[in-house]
Amino acid sequence: MADSEPVVRIEGLVKRLGRGVTALDGLDLVVHAGQVVGLAGPNGSGKTMALRVLLGLVRPTAGRAFLFGEPARPGAPALARVGALVDGPGFVPHLSGLDNLRLAWRLTRRPEAEADLEGVLALAGLGEAIRRPYATYSHGMRYRLGFAQALLGRPDLLLLDEPTTGLDPAHVREVRDAIAAVARQGATVLLSSHLLSEVEEVCSHAAVMQRGRLVASGPIAALVGPAGALSLEVDAPARAAEVLRRQSGVRGVAAGGPRVVAEGEALRPLALLGALDAAGVRVCSFRHGRSLEDAYLNLVGGSAGAS
Repeated sequence: MADSEPVVRIEGLVKRLGRGVTALDGLDLVVHAGQVVGLAGPNGSGKTMALRVLLGLVRPTAGRAFLFGEPARPGAPALARVGALVDGPGFVPHLSGLDNLRLAWRLTRRPEAEADLEGVLALAGLGEAIRRPYATYSHGMRYRLGFAQALLGRPDLLLLDEPTTGLDPAHVREVRDAIAAVARQGATVLLSSHLLSEVEEVCSHAAVMQRGRLVASGPIAALVGPAGALSLEVDAPARAAEVLRRQSGVRGVAAGGPRVVAEGEALRPLALLGALDAAGVRVCSFRHGRSLEDAYLNLVGGSAGAS
């Protein structure tokens, strides 16, 4: 792969599912080596479908996708450099977690020494449970074993679909730390998540999707933008937005769910909170600055869609 060739390149990708449903609608995306990129957006925005196309699991209706400069297709040689956890893990129930990993690696027909099994187990954090039958695993343990399988062989590219769904807070932290560790070792990571706060915490870059198209992409810091905003969770978002638009210094307001974001160059938080209180709007929480979720609300016109 030439130094200038992206790890992932998607051009005008379209996937129609029939009955008028379009999962991908002209998606363009570029991921460069060493980046940790989050495909962010609500469920149904096309994130998982894009990953399936890259893995050769789905044939696109139109457009092209490349891995390391090679066309993405079933059996593509470039897939040997990819670790993936998409559509959930699948293992043999009566085998132990360890034996399932060994079996998965044998199927690649690569030398056992290349698996880096010890390093993978350390990142997965299953401890002695790795020797128990897979059938006895909890949901979180099953997912972490699937994550371990994706890491076998130290892939150059890691594709993860909703990597923390269903995990308890402690295991969420473990998976996020493992992703960071893989990135420090030089891997490129492309993950999907409807949790914009997760993308902001884990990723260096984000690609924000809506209805199968790319809304915006770039470094997290560039998408979030400079501080100059107040994000509030309120009991009456529409009323709060109406009140905030009338306040001095507020140049824009976005609302989605219970959250309202006011933007301006010189906001006075106490004055804004006082105005909301006078209008009978209860503020449940607030913070200074913008998050990726706030930026997303602005990009898509005030609605983050389903979660």
